[in-house]
Amino acid sequence: MGDPAKPLLRALKGEALEQPPWWLMRQAGRFLPEYRQLRAQARDFVDFCLTPALAAEATLQPVRRFGMDAAILFADILLVPQALGQTVEFGEDGPLLEALAAERGIAGLRPLELGRLEPVYETVRLVRAGLPPQTALIGFAGSPWTVATYMVEGGASRDFRRVKAWAYRDAVGFSALIGLIAEATITYLCGQIAAGAEAVQLFDSWAGVLSEAQFERWVIAPTQRITAALKGRFPLVPIIGFPRGAGALYTHYASQSGVDAIGLDTAVPLGFARELQRRIVVQGNLDPVALLVGGAALEDAAVRLRRALAGGPFVFNLGHGVLPQTPPENVAVLARLLAEPLDRA
Repeated sequence: MGDPAKPLLRALKGEALEQPPWWLMRQAGRFLPEYRQLRAQARDFVDFCLTPALAAEATLQPVRRFGMDAAILFADILLVPQALGQTVEFGEDGPLLEALAAERGIAGLRPLELGRLEPVYETVRLVRAGLPPQTALIGFAGSPWTVATYMVEGGASRDFRRVKAWAYRDAVGFSALIGLIAEATITYLCGQIAAGAEAVQLFDSWAGVLSEAQFERWVIAPTQRITAALKGRFPLVPIIGFPRGAGALYTHYASQSGVDAIGLDTAVPLGFARELQRRIVVQGNLDPVALLVGGAALEDAAVRLRRALAGGPFVFNLGHGVLPQTPPENVAVLARLLAEPLDRA
C-alpha cells in the first residue's frame, strides 16, 4: 500500500536509518494556534472528527509546519463505540459516554454502522492526496481493552473499578464485548488502509492497569486477533502497537501480539528499549514534559535517546502525546535536532 522509500516505512520494515524518522503522538492538536482556529469551525469535537475537510486540515497542519516523516489521521478512538450505537460526547473534562452496565452486557449495542465511519475514510483520502511524497500516513484505532474501559466506565477512570470488576466477575460476558470491539476495529482499520493509510497504530493507553493474566487475555489475545486479520488482507502494511504502561510485559507484547513495531512510554528505560530493539522495531519515548520545557532539557533528552537507539530500527516519538501547553517553537527545535547528523547533535 505504501511507498517503501518513505523513511517511516523503511524503519517500520526493520531498517536502521542514520537519521531516525519521526512523528509525535497528538502532533495535531491544541498546542498549535492554527488548530485552535480550525476547531472553532466545528459544532463539537465529534463533528470536528467527522467533517473530512476539517479533520484532513488538522492532520496536515503539523506536517506543513514541522516536516514530520508521518502524518497521523486526526480522529478519536471513541468513534468506534459511537458507530456501535453508544452515545459519545466530549465535555470540558474529556469524553462522556452512556456507560454500559455489566448486567445488560452488549445488548444495548448494535452492529457496526459503516456509514458513521465513512467520513473518516474520506479524511484519509484527502490527507493522502495532500501529503508530500516522502511523508507517510498512519491510521489508528484504540485497542479493545482501552476502548472497553471508556465504554464501561462512561469516560476516563482513575481506578478502572467498573470495567475490571466486570472482567473478573463475568469473563464470558466481558469477552463478548472485547470480541465485538475487536471485529469493529478490524473493519475500521481495513477501511482506513483501503482509503490510503500506509501504516496503522493500535493505542492501548490503559494496558498498564492489568495483572499479567488479565493482560494476556484482554490485551494480547484481541491484539493477535486484529493483527492476524489485518495481515491476512494487507500483509505489507506495518502495524505499531502502543501498550502504554506495560512495564516488563512489553517483552511479551513484542513477541506475542503480532505487531511490527512497539511504541514505548516514557518510563521504559533505554537499556530495556535496546533489548526490545533486538527483536522488534521500537518507537518512542521522549518525555512530553521535556518537549514542553525545551532548552537544554529537550536537547539532552533527544540526543540521549537517539544515541541509545541508533544501532537498530527506530522511530523517534514521544512516550505519550504532545501536551497542549507545549510551545510550537520547541517542536521546531526538535525538528532541527533530528535533522542533524548524530555526531553533531
